[in-house]
Amino acid sequence: MGDLLGRRLSATPKGIGIVCDWFVQEAYNATLKSSDGREFIDFAGGIAVLNVGHRHPRVIEAVKKQLDQFTHTAYQVSPYESYIELAEKINALAPIEGTKKTCFFTTGGEATENAIKIAKAHTKRYGVIAFGGSFHGRTSMAVSMTGKVVPYKAELGVGNPGVYHAYYPNALHGVSIGDSIKSLEHICKSSISPLDVAAIIFEPVQGEGGFNPAPVEFVAELREFCNTHGIVLIADEVQTGFARTGKMFAMEHFNVSPDLICMAKSLGGGLPLSGIVGKAEIMDAPSPGGLGGTYAGSPLATVAALEVLEIIKEERLNERAQNLGVQLTQKLQTLQQEIKEIAEVRGLGSMVAMEFFKEGKPSPDLAKGVQKEAMDQGLLLLTCGGYGNVIRFLYPLTIPQEQFDRALEILEHSIKKAVR
Repeated sequence: MGDLLGRRLSATPKGIGIVCDWFVQEAYNATLKSSDGREFIDFAGGIAVLNVGHRHPRVIEAVKKQLDQFTHTAYQVSPYESYIELAEKINALAPIEGTKKTCFFTTGGEATENAIKIAKAHTKRYGVIAFGGSFHGRTSMAVSMTGKVVPYKAELGVGNPGVYHAYYPNALHGVSIGDSIKSLEHICKSSISPLDVAAIIFEPVQGEGGFNPAPVEFVAELREFCNTHGIVLIADEVQTGFARTGKMFAMEHFNVSPDLICMAKSLGGGLPLSGIVGKAEIMDAPSPGGLGGTYAGSPLATVAALEVLEIIKEERLNERAQNLGVQLTQKLQTLQQEIKEIAEVRGLGSMVAMEFFKEGKPSPDLAKGVQKEAMDQGLLLLTCGGYGNVIRFLYPLTIPQEQFDRALEILEHSIKKAVR
């Protein structure tokens, strides 16, 4: 391991932040095995990519079969059926009113970037409103929309013009729904006319921002605001999609139809795949050639995604997400009764977070302490939030119950030790 660590430090830049000081050798379902022989329970899921677990047999078999046919042609040069079939299935599943169309890319950042291009082509406007605490990717427009300076925007200079940030509701940090709507109205009075705004993009549950679920009333207000001003409403479901919240799409919790939905991460079952689904008349706005990418909608990834959709249905992973989320939430709420530093436990389905405060202030040190102790005990956790004081949980929804129970034991031990 020491040799690998030295080689990593020598060969790769420090700008790539690394969580683990060990290297993965093998993975299956919710288990990671390191190159030095240790095992870890994976509660990170490749940052929300592995809702169906590492190397699900059906995903592996589909990819192997595709490898014997072809690996790449570029869909916009020589199209193939799996792309079309996957688009048809996503169109049928997406909680968007009317006729829908879908296109595919490779990364979540590509999805959010292209969603803005589509909205601009449709509206002929230039402005975009996003929210503080949001994360939409690291590419130029995506990082401009991201509402978190460190580490994503610091030292990079001014972002793309025409991007503005409103407040995202967060009761724990003193931001009400009314505050959020007022900030939206303030932007449209002081910085840009709503008639120049092409899109409002938001996460139904903020990811990097701290796993903050949007209040139902807030999403309804966004929809009404967009309807009033002819603005495209984009739901960024890159992290929330494909059973994580107990629904195929998190927007199903809100009884509101967005115009576009961005997706990625767990759609590909471990292979790079992203996409946008939306109202057909909006999706058709860009001219031929305006959308695409050399590796966009890779045949290896689209066949994997077709299996992912079937796995979610046949293994009832939406129900499993709800069940596991209840177990985790109850455990954390029980601990909260005796540990005052746990300021809040929140989430939808299995998109659950625990936020730490100490002496009335956000405590990133406590979150890091829990993460370190859990790692020492064989449980991989991730932090998030504007202050880095939140532990988020992204276990595969296919995790065996016995392993999940063991993880909760480690988690309880780690929390108690960190707050001593």
